[in-house]
Amino acid sequence: MQINLTTRHGSIPESMEEYARTKAERLNKYFDRIESINLIFDHTKSEHEVEAIICVEHSEDIVAHASGDDLRATIDQCIDRAVRQVTDHKSKIRDDKHHGPTNG
Repeated sequence: MQINLTTRHGSIPESMEEYARTKAERLNKYFDRIESINLIFDHTKSEHEVEAIICVEHSEDIVAHASGDDLRATIDQCIDRAVRQVTDHKSKIRDDKHHGPTNG
């Protein structure tokens, strides 16, 4: 699984990059078919924005957004939203697989 970090309009400290990587690596324990994760950091005048684009095998990409004043809290919020979407996607795949044909 690849983790790519991109920064727009500024830079982030290396410690925050490492923190974001370790948080993003957690997603693999929720769903093992993740091919890559792209984390995009953007800084506007007063707040940080974090976007996670998760490329999943045989499916559309999963996208999670978060914004806030504190960069660490924004990363946490974005990854939490991504975890929710990944687990929902996993349960949807499992449910669709076990339904048989309807007899009508």
